[in-house]
Amino acid sequence: MGRILDGINGPKDVKKLTLSQLEQLAGEIRSEMIATVARTGGHIAPNLGVVELTLALHFTFDSPKDKFIWDVGHQCYVHKLLTGRREKFDSLRQYGGISGFPKREESPHDAFNTGHSSTSISAAVGMALAREKRGEKYEVVAIIGDGALTGGMAFEALNHAGHLGIDLIVILNDNEMSIASNVGALSSYLSRLRTDPMYFKGKEEFETLLRKVPHIGPRVVKVAERVKDSLKYLVVPGMLFEELGFTYLGPIDGHNIAAMNSVFKRAKSIRGPVLIHVITKKGKGYRPAEENPDTFHGIGPFDIRTGSPIRKNGPPSYTSVFGNTLVQLAREDERIIGITAAMPNGTGLDIFAKEFPARFYDVGIAEQHAVTLAAGMAVEGFKPVVAIYSTFLQRAYDQILHDVCLQNLPVVFAIDRAGIVGEDGETHQGLFDFSYLRSIPNMTVMAPKDENELRHMLATAITFDGPIALRYPRGSGTGVRLDQEVKPLPVGKAEVLREGQHIVILAIGRPVYDALAAAEELASLGIEAGVINCRFVKPLDEELIKAVARKVKRIVTVEEHVLAGGFGSAVLELLARERINDREVLCLGIPDEFVPQGKADILRAKYGLTAEGIKKAILSRFPVQVSYHKTARGQA
Repeated sequence: MGRILDGINGPKDVKKLTLSQLEQLAGEIRSEMIATVARTGGHIAPNLGVVELTLALHFTFDSPKDKFIWDVGHQCYVHKLLTGRREKFDSLRQYGGISGFPKREESPHDAFNTGHSSTSISAAVGMALAREKRGEKYEVVAIIGDGALTGGMAFEALNHAGHLGIDLIVILNDNEMSIASNVGALSSYLSRLRTDPMYFKGKEEFETLLRKVPHIGPRVVKVAERVKDSLKYLVVPGMLFEELGFTYLGPIDGHNIAAMNSVFKRAKSIRGPVLIHVITKKGKGYRPAEENPDTFHGIGPFDIRTGSPIRKNGPPSYTSVFGNTLVQLAREDERIIGITAAMPNGTGLDIFAKEFPARFYDVGIAEQHAVTLAAGMAVEGFKPVVAIYSTFLQRAYDQILHDVCLQNLPVVFAIDRAGIVGEDGETHQGLFDFSYLRSIPNMTVMAPKDENELRHMLATAITFDGPIALRYPRGSGTGVRLDQEVKPLPVGKAEVLREGQHIVILAIGRPVYDALAAAEELASLGIEAGVINCRFVKPLDEELIKAVARKVKRIVTVEEHVLAGGFGSAVLELLARERINDREVLCLGIPDEFVPQGKADILRAKYGLTAEGIKKAILSRFPVQVSYHKTARGQA
């Protein structure tokens, strides 16, 4: 007998199944996801935890008429398998394949594009308001994890939804995890709710009793309401969601399809906003993921039998070099504090936390709070290092500008996953930090060419008296030897790596070595290209760049970043300001578009950010160079 999954081409097929068939389908979906993600990499633990929840949603609701908004969105793999993308599932997260996140361009069942945390309820409120204005009838359902609920935006939306009293369903998927274990008072609150399921039963019985009493007058009703509220507080430790204006249902077992079907049907009949508290287990059904949910939150290819990641031998990652270097520096400087937003492992601060637990703070998925927390500590004489991915630091732009830079506070921003990140696609590429940081007064911005320079830049940042950011890529370093002693670099000073009289390539960050390789290939054609590792986007080494620009007519800038407002823009601004206008300038980087998913090397080749790409771009822009220098090598 064939798999049930092979006959699922849309939600209508799910609705035809019996409960036992749904339970069988849950097992088949888990097997399919494990087999696929073991090859492609991805967010396997979150998806294993929502199999039954997703089946219950599609069994009870009517997508795409009813709208599902998945918070963060990395738990949408089951949803994709059930909504017509089963045959494409093996292309998950691959270049040209289906996304690992909801994507409206991909399917009408994906109601809203997500990839960052805590946005679902705001979007759902907007959709519900639009529905009311058009006089239409359908359900709007936001599915948010307890980790995402630590983000302040989620509470802004809950507060507004409760105030409006609008029909809306919020499903709180409570698995006690975000990426790492959840932290904070909200996590403790939800833990208490999990252990005290008697509230709703008691509240229901009391309301039933009130309805049976004849001829209740207004004063009695008021007294009864006060008694009912007292009962709520007696039975449940804090009624946060009800006080925000939601009807609270739960907690219920998120792996019991029948129970969820029943509660979901009930929620549809309740007027006003409803919050359904569902308890799930991250990694459910795959033992390695259940035992190590943080490792399997987002993982590369792995061995299904053992759960061990498939790793190639190679240099240490930039992340681990950062973590170990920070520990080395922190042993000598007690002012250093480590701060992250639910990413201790991903940023390398887990290494710091093990050695200095009293100097480490994981604030949950709350990047804004992380930055202003750091500002507060900096005011009092500490040296906070805020380690956040480039794409997530965007969420704290106002705090960087207003709370750190306006006061010129010595906060260090360690920006991991900068540049092209890869398979997580548009929402995760770290391609905007130069632009959104260098425009802020008092900010210093630098990027290392390799992992050894990262170490020295971190030392530079620790000794610097003001806001400073260093951004570095995802993945393994270049394999250079690491200096044992780390020393601060002179701020705003570049490094000349190669002299050249025909062209000068100004590169920053990861592309520096590609620029060097391109220069070697150009030399074989008789074109002498100089290469400068600029190190700093702000301040630029203005004296060096001006001196070179006055000697060399053709200038190329290379950055793994958007061209708009980036490093190349900074160089052009300098040349314009100094009236060095008779030079030909070619800026290489990311054009004005969002970069899709795909392996990083494929994407770098697509955008010409490889040695071959840089060489081709130079020959295309300056074609006269080749023929001219074949016959007159060495002449400008």
